Amino acid sequence: MRTVVRLPVVDGLGQTLRRDNWWVAPLVTFLALTVFVVYAAFRALEGSAYTWGPYVSPLASPYFETKGFGVPLLTPATLVLPIPALFRLTCYAHRQAYYRAFFMSPPACSVGAAPSARYEGERKLAFLQVLHRWTLYLALVFLVMLWLDFARSLSWEDRFGAGVGSFVILVNCTLLSAFTFSCHSFRHLVGRFTGARLGFVWRGVSKLTEHHALLGWASLASVCLTDVYVRSIATGAWMDFRLF
Repeated sequence: MRTVVRLPVVDGLGQTLRRDNWWVAPLVTFLALTVFVVYAAFRALEGSAYTWGPYVSPLASPYFETKGFGVPLLTPATLVLPIPALFRLTCYAHRQAYYRAFFMSPPACSVGAAPSARYEGERKLAFLQVLHRWTLYLALVFLVMLWLDFARSLSWEDRFGAGVGSFVILVNCTLLSAFTFSCHSFRHLVGRFTGARLGFVWRGVSKLTEHHALLGWASLASVCLTDVYVRSIATGAWMDFRLF
């Protein structure tokens, strides 16, 4: 006779048969995202030190002066941050991260989730998540603006030159480009418009997509660190060194 083996079933938040430290990843994610959100909110409401010389902070790029509008809480950062924020909030990789870290839905693979109603897909409020493919186009526009900021960082009194900040901005632009081009929606877009002759482009993007989550974290850190650098020299905390 055929033998039926019934595996034990665990249910409830945090219940699991796993023996590893599964809670480390969601905890680190929770702390990292909380630090970034608090810092970004502080900088957005600070309303100053977004530029210095030819440098522009990525938190306020493209830069628009807002003092003349007379609108409370309207700063160069609060004006533009919602667009890249929406792109990341609807990102497949970031959604996995904050679903697990903040909503425990579930906190990790094979770990019990927080009690909730029956899952019915991303409907009602969560339907906003499917906007990711559309926010990609806005993200691409912002990416062009960031590269223009890098080009401007090479202009010193109408002469070509570069400081340490120029290379900081270059690294940030490179990581943000890699994150954007590794996006699953961008891969879908490339696949739509590449045929057999350009198949190598799709394969290259597919290879980059394998590292999308890592690039997401790296680019998030680079945005924060680049802003810290620009703010520090704008407030006189330290000096930028001219390289050539």
